[in-house]
Amino acid sequence: MSQAALPFTEDLRQFTERLRQEGELIDLHQAIDIRHIATLVDQSDKAILFHKVIGYDMPVLSGIVRTQKRAVMSVGCATFREIEDKLQKGITNPIAPNRVSTSSTEEIIWTGDEVDLFKLPIPMSSVFDGGPMITAGVVIAKDPEYGINTGVYRFIVKEKNLTGIDIVTPNNMRMFAQRAYEAGRSCPISISIGTHPMEVLGAGFRAPIGVDEMGIAGGIRGCPVNLGSCKTIDMPYIADSEIVLEGEILPVGWTQPEGRFGEFTGLMGGLHWNPVVKINAIMMRKNPMFYFLHMPWENTWLAAPTRYQSIRQALKTAGIQVKDINVTLGGRAFWHAVISIKKQAGEGKNALLAALSVMDLKHIVIVDDDIDVFNPTEVEWAIATRVQGDRDVIIIPGARAKPLDPSLYITHGQVPTGAKVGIDATIGEGIPKERFERISYAYAERAKIADYASGKADQVIISEPESYQALAEKIVAVIELTPTYYSELAEKFSDYDFPTIARAFGFLHTNGKLWQDSRGRLCLKNSKFAAKLPTA
Repeated sequence: MSQAALPFTEDLRQFTERLRQEGELIDLHQAIDIRHIATLVDQSDKAILFHKVIGYDMPVLSGIVRTQKRAVMSVGCATFREIEDKLQKGITNPIAPNRVSTSSTEEIIWTGDEVDLFKLPIPMSSVFDGGPMITAGVVIAKDPEYGINTGVYRFIVKEKNLTGIDIVTPNNMRMFAQRAYEAGRSCPISISIGTHPMEVLGAGFRAPIGVDEMGIAGGIRGCPVNLGSCKTIDMPYIADSEIVLEGEILPVGWTQPEGRFGEFTGLMGGLHWNPVVKINAIMMRKNPMFYFLHMPWENTWLAAPTRYQSIRQALKTAGIQVKDINVTLGGRAFWHAVISIKKQAGEGKNALLAALSVMDLKHIVIVDDDIDVFNPTEVEWAIATRVQGDRDVIIIPGARAKPLDPSLYITHGQVPTGAKVGIDATIGEGIPKERFERISYAYAERAKIADYASGKADQVIISEPESYQALAEKIVAVIELTPTYYSELAEKFSDYDFPTIARAFGFLHTNGKLWQDSRGRLCLKNSKFAAKLPTA
């Protein structure tokens, strides 16, 4: 049941319990090697809570939004589209965070020599991983000029109090770190691990600089997100998170190798050069859970709604009437979208330009509203039958690209740019619409195979042998008034058997009376409706 109209105050533990009650989570109480966690989650159709991870004192939770169903559940919605609507509500009507004096996250606090990342059950994931990585750190950073920014970043564990932070992609967090580095100062950050997925959704939206993503998360929830205060840095954290790391990006620049790691692309990422983060304190709840976001699908299902919202907003701004959008799973919900529009002249190209401006979208296909954007055969058919490459394919070089795109050329020390491609697979202006009338079979509405398989038989009609001449006169009386399709005439005169109908048309052809209009309907040869032979 949707909870869209209610303030949504659920935390991660309550969501985990809801998954358990709905049969979407399994509890494993036996001893399990942490090195086995990633592959077990990959094989499971449920979220998993690993209660006894060998060598650690806390359980590991993973896979909680690894399917569309669980993503929908996490945001308190009834449908996947409703997540987009909630996100739009949060963007349009943000609710500022609420600062609290304390929270359950402060029940245990490690500082100084107590800080030890190796005590946290941080799993390894892929065969080629560079080490254990924190995959779901909701990071809050602050810039003296631009204010607060929140995003989700990855941290590879290097030492007991040192990690890397993966900020190779151009974004506000990278800019904050770059500005701090150029000023010769650290960039303080809080890293909240084990938040509710709503905070991950809000943090994952690429908001304009100066916009607080936790305000968006509050708008999604319908109530403020509570923020506590860190103990060793002047930064907020997400209250009631399972674990919070208090750290600072050191002003050393992008100097240490980090990776590799399995990316949202479904591929192993390359080695990145990144800054390092010194962890000054660790706070956690009593009996905390460590949340391990499993790549790639846990990332995909909460990233996709941000793309849907941004595309829809861009097209709305461009004045395009959208029927449907499919941010495809083959494009990993980052790079590809198929969009159907109710087109007016020229809007296929306008829609392409608007959609290609969104985030890191790479390939866009625009189709007419008769095409099902979720049916790849339909989309391919539209491309095959409605596209001329020199007219309908747009290539925009030198656009902002996502560095994780493995097809980009290597640029040493520089942020790469790439090409965006748009395909206008709508029916072109000036092309007769009848060229695109789909095959539809006569009598489909009443002749059903199931009925005939069950023994249905049609009425047998036998016409008089010479009755076709009388029928021909009746046909002439109809088509001299309005051109009519053959099947419509066959139905209109269905009190004759079909051989007689066919002979009647043959009689009219023989006598030079029958012709067709430009749409293939039958008419009289010398009438105003008759198609004319094209001239050179």
